[in-house]
Amino acid sequence: MDAKILKTLSKLVFCVVIYSTLFPENLNALGHQDWSCNLAIYEVNVRQYTKEGTFAAFETHLDRLKEMGVGILWFMPIHPIGEKNRLGSLGSYYSVRDYLDVNPEFGSMENFRDLVREIHSRNMYVMIDWVANHTSWDNPLTVEHPEWYSKDIDGHFIPPPGTNWSDVIQLDYSQQGLREYMIQAMNFWITDVGIDGFRCDAVDFIPKDFWHDAINRLKKVRSDIFMLAEGDTREWHDVGFDMTYSWGFYGFGGGVLKRLADGSATANDLFSFYKAEVSKYAGAYRMYFTSNHDENSWYGTTEELFGDAAGAFAVLTATWNGMPLIYSGQEAGLNKRLLFFEKDQIEWREHENASIYKALLLLKMDNPALWNGEKGGALRRISTAHDTDTFVFVREKDRKRVLVVLNLSGRAQHMTFNDLSLCGFYRNVLTGENIKIEGTGDFQLSAWGYAVYEFIALNGILEQNGIPVGFVVGQNYPNPFHPVTAIDYRLAAPANVEMRVFDVLGREVQTISVGRQQADSYRIVFNAAGLPEGVYFYQFRAGNHTQTRKFVVLR
Repeated sequence: MDAKILKTLSKLVFCVVIYSTLFPENLNALGHQDWSCNLAIYEVNVRQYTKEGTFAAFETHLDRLKEMGVGILWFMPIHPIGEKNRLGSLGSYYSVRDYLDVNPEFGSMENFRDLVREIHSRNMYVMIDWVANHTSWDNPLTVEHPEWYSKDIDGHFIPPPGTNWSDVIQLDYSQQGLREYMIQAMNFWITDVGIDGFRCDAVDFIPKDFWHDAINRLKKVRSDIFMLAEGDTREWHDVGFDMTYSWGFYGFGGGVLKRLADGSATANDLFSFYKAEVSKYAGAYRMYFTSNHDENSWYGTTEELFGDAAGAFAVLTATWNGMPLIYSGQEAGLNKRLLFFEKDQIEWREHENASIYKALLLLKMDNPALWNGEKGGALRRISTAHDTDTFVFVREKDRKRVLVVLNLSGRAQHMTFNDLSLCGFYRNVLTGENIKIEGTGDFQLSAWGYAVYEFIALNGILEQNGIPVGFVVGQNYPNPFHPVTAIDYRLAAPANVEMRVFDVLGREVQTISVGRQQADSYRIVFNAAGLPEGVYFYQFRAGNHTQTRKFVVLR
């Protein structure tokens, strides 16, 4: 190893040691789930984002993105771009000339550090794209360490096999020196710059044992970093990645969403896809999207690919079991394929997508039912009379519930369903209107129509700013009933709770001692199997407070 590379590696190791010494608490962090469980990810195309195409110009959008509910900002590669064999006038972000610096077109390293600090000050997180598979033809490593590259039979550098990526050349991970360099370079961005994770490009081209070693070592430095693999199989989770792409949902011009839009798949196919995902990936994070830099530039805009279905698919992506991705400009209705190797600025305009994303991303932050991985609620499909064309599902967690109603066809649908577990008052997240479901849902949706409802109360028990108002006991539902009914109640302060049931003569016939509970919302499912038919009164006592209501038992 020559003196220049050795000196660089020494500096990187020094940064890691100093960081671990000054911030030992990071070594004991519980993991990324502590901060990523309720967040969505947003892909930043710095070159096309603003007229200036700089870090400083992008910074002016941070408050808007924060208000929209964005939690994680993933920056496409920010490194200097190779000039030799460059494609177009500006070249590809993925042709990396220096892993330890930033593209001067975007600004300086200090500009990027400032941007990271500004993002963190808004309680948002930063990930950068990491291109470990290949470099530009003029990366200094080609001179300093030519043995780190794959070569043809004549000893010449080669592009990644099986691709048309003529502007880059393949690295050789049989070289231990390359592995060490790459891990230390990634460590530099964590320890010296303060980023929160990496989106790792083209992971399939690189040996799995490298990723296993790299992730283990990176997480010993900071255990809560977030690692996203551009891969779509379970094996990437097995080697340590925290999230993978769900290309089968939609990717490279195909996937179940594209087939739904084309009319070659039905809502039942979508549900089959969901069940396969759950079976294969269990509680692992999966990333779902309707666009990204590859899709937009090479396969088409969401309007081109999905037509009138684009809105329904955006809603589905934001409420599905996983982390939603939004690409730069989607909130402004991005309706052109952005040039990949040239300047092609996004047109920022008022668009309904912005309010839709804001409503859904903020809902995801606040409602555990929509959280990511095992911290969120499982998707449960609600059957309707038109299951081939409609997709209705509910997600529930910690007594929070979100109901999503989708028409996945090009014609209007009248859909109904029967499910007593869904009864109650709901807020339409996208319109603010309240509805009541009394065991039978009844919805009329236009072609590719959609609605998202958040459960707010059972039979009128409401709260303010998420805090229960007083001690309130709801009317049981259903009523009359046989033999089971549900009773919701809410506590404004911790209390010992007891439920007693009396007949019409005032005789106590049953007592349920619940015990001490914290201020929150609760539900008791009462079984009257041992009671004769008739009118009864149920009384809740919480501390010094009591409330009494009537129910009717049928036989």
